[in-house]
Amino acid sequence: MILDGLLTFTGTGMGATGTIANGQWTDAPTTGTQDSSNIIDLGLAGIPTSANGGGARDMGIGDDPALKLSAIVTTAFVGGTSLLLELQGAPDNGSGAPGSYTVMWQSPAAVAEAALTQGAQLANIDVPRVIWEQVLPRFLKLTFVSVGTHTGGAVEAQIVIDRDDQIIGTSGAMSGYQQGVNVPN
Repeated sequence: MILDGLLTFTGTGMGATGTIANGQWTDAPTTGTQDSSNIIDLGLAGIPTSANGGGARDMGIGDDPALKLSAIVTTAFVGGTSLLLELQGAPDNGSGAPGSYTVMWQSPAAVAEAALTQGAQLANIDVPRVIWEQVLPRFLKLTFVSVGTHTGGAVEAQIVIDRDDQIIGTSGAMSGYQQGVNVPN
């Protein structure tokens, strides 16, 4: 998987703007609705920005391969009930800051605490198209909606060109190898 710090929603690695930063690349949502530590700015230097979305980069929606939204649990969650994710986009407000955010994608259902184990993929989708009548977003953010209070757990989330996708079952990755088998490189 190719990671880009400028396309990372979580952690303090790129100068966090949020309040839930946990580690260099992870966030630890605890309770209620919390925004990810970083807001991704798709603006380009030298292109005029405006309240109607001018200056936002083309994220290649519909390209093959398409950019992916990746959100992976890096530390198992404990203490809460469930977690839901939202990807939100906002146009430039005319002053170089985010305008009103619109939900572009929401996880199908709140993920139960028991499923928030290390390695669980919470968002494994292509970066969504702009929804009907939404202004082209310059800013993207990830929002965590927690039910209950999580006393532990962390998520790493970013936009990537490829994901390390494997089918995960209750006994771990279903890769064809038995658990514990090491294949030398």
